[in-house]
Amino acid sequence: MKKEHVLIINDHQFLVLADKGLYWPQQKALLIADVHFGKAAAYRALGQPVPRGTTSYNLQRLDVLINQYQVEQLIFLGDFLHAPKSHAVSTITALRNWRLKHINVKCILIRGNHDLNAGDPPIDLNFKVVNEPYLIADFALQHIPKPHATHHVIAGHIHPVFRLMGKGRQSITLPCLYHSPEITLLPSFGEFTGGFNVENKLHSQLFLLNGEGVWLVKKDS
Repeated sequence: MKKEHVLIINDHQFLVLADKGLYWPQQKALLIADVHFGKAAAYRALGQPVPRGTTSYNLQRLDVLINQYQVEQLIFLGDFLHAPKSHAVSTITALRNWRLKHINVKCILIRGNHDLNAGDPPIDLNFKVVNEPYLIADFALQHIPKPHATHHVIAGHIHPVFRLMGKGRQSITLPCLYHSPEITLLPSFGEFTGGFNVENKLHSQLFLLNGEGVWLVKKDS
């Protein structure tokens, strides 16, 4: 079972990771979209019975990826925090403790629609926070998957998933990374975030991810 799969975009090599990230060796950068830290806390503040521990679990997953790959830059493609109530003490404390473990990693946040509402991360987390597009080499790193006039876009926002059909009525829906000639869409890294079904179109590549493996889905699947 492959934990990663090579993806070539504009002659740059990327690694599609089983745990819903994209690693860019040339830049020593880990790209993550739509973590939505504090979403569960925001829902609980509204009286909704939602699970606890999602922030800790997502941070543990980031720890594994940072330790496994040579990560000097951690780039969040928007929606780092979910809502104003995501600034709950427990959520921010967990983020501060995590940041202290990776103080030498440059963290960049490209503001997404939820970030505009939730506000930027606390200053002491030492994030570089920018508006989209954030241009690096041949790429426009964005939250919204809107084509760029001169650069290939790598974005998030829609939380892509793909429904894989089996025999009869059997099917399974999994997060996916979707690559087309103009745009590469990352899945939502966060748990408890939902997803939007995408189609496996001609001239595209679609990678299914389940945390344990990566599968390139052929067009006739």
